[in-house]
Amino acid sequence: MAAVNTSAIARWKFRETVLGYYKKHGRCFPWRTSTNPYAVLVSEVMLQQTQAERVAPFFKRWMKEFPTVKALARAPLRSVLHTWGGLGYNRRALALKGSAGMIVKKYGGEVPRDLAKLDALPGIGPYTAAAILAFAWNEPTVFIETNIRTVYLHFFFRGRKKVKDKEILEIVAETLPSMTRLRSDLSPDTRSDLVGHCSVREWYNALMDYGAMLKETEGNPNARSAHYAKQTKFKGSRRELRGKILRQAAAGETVSMRDVTSPRHPVSEIFAELVREGFLRREGEEFRLA
Repeated sequence: MAAVNTSAIARWKFRETVLGYYKKHGRCFPWRTSTNPYAVLVSEVMLQQTQAERVAPFFKRWMKEFPTVKALARAPLRSVLHTWGGLGYNRRALALKGSAGMIVKKYGGEVPRDLAKLDALPGIGPYTAAAILAFAWNEPTVFIETNIRTVYLHFFFRGRKKVKDKEILEIVAETLPSMTRLRSDLSPDTRSDLVGHCSVREWYNALMDYGAMLKETEGNPNARSAHYAKQTKFKGSRRELRGKILRQAAAGETVSMRDVTSPRHPVSEIFAELVREGFLRREGEEFRLA
């Protein structure tokens, strides 16, 4: 196994390449213009398993409909699902509403600036919590998502297979922007004005944009990750059937198991799952939105 080159010069060249690309080709998304912790939280949950370009219009619609944590906490579930409709993975909408309720109840409506407290919110988890801290408060947290993973696999693990996120996260930590590190490990004539003069927020945006470019031009290096799992097709999937049931319930209609058929998925299990997750409530032989 070849050693990973993370010398001072290697880190400098890496930062220069990524930031140079971002300076010329950085993407513009509505959540990047805001450091409002609530807006950051919403964008990070929406970006789970969904491409940024697809998220943008949904984010704008969501923030118009639910501009604050308190507005989301008091919103009816029907309105939340309607606004989310079409983005997929509806559990995320339910998690956002649950998070809003918890933030209002426990933190007075203010998104907590604390990793453990963010991690404890529904649907967040350690990586999303770290991302919220980085983008909302510029905290030097260490996290990884699909585009970031792509960049580090491309630069530091060429030819390697089954690369673990633990290995990548170590290099993510080493390459976070730090003027102190740059001044101590590089001579003046090798420093670049571009490198180091960026915030943690800008650095992570640069990584994500560079990773998105790599996927378009060089395929998907993530296939070499030990954690890679190919996403299943939506058509005919369990997710599609769940969405169909929820759309009918969100429209104010009752739903019966007799009216839902699937040759591939156990309908009764899916209804039970939706009740257990808090989407539906049972009324005799029919179901309504909870």
